[in-house]
Amino acid sequence: MASNGLFSADPIISQNFFLELDGKVVSALVSVSGLDVEVGVGKVTQIGKDGKKQQVKFLGQTVEVPDLQLSRVAPANIANDELWKWFKAVREGGLSGDRAKNRKNGSVVLYDAGATEVARFNFFNGWPSKISTDQLSVDGSDAIKETVSIVIERLERVK
Repeated sequence: MASNGLFSADPIISQNFFLELDGKVVSALVSVSGLDVEVGVGKVTQIGKDGKKQQVKFLGQTVEVPDLQLSRVAPANIANDELWKWFKAVREGGLSGDRAKNRKNGSVVLYDAGATEVARFNFFNGWPSKISTDQLSVDGSDAIKETVSIVIERLERVK
């Protein structure tokens, strides 16, 4: 794409993205949702000097961060899978006691076709709340996928 001042690079193509936990790649991903970064908006209606109503918008309270939904090909062996181990630790140990032990910081990282990192979304104090497996059918031949819900406290795009 030619540079005209507005566009200086090719668009990001979402085909190669991975989950990192504490700086380590733990899974390739098939799809991701919940990468929403938002600023809250407050509103007040006022009467202007000409007597007309006008609405003024201003920076509001922090918007609740949505949970991340990560889809991936289900691993054949969950005993060696970092996401399943993390989920099991949360489910069996809860988040009480040493809460920092089960909460993790991580990233969803996007790469271009040349394996160069092109975008990174960092999340903080996350923990898996649910793992869902696709519907199973004897007449299917697709790889089984699972969706992992990760509850997070903060999300930021850093690249």
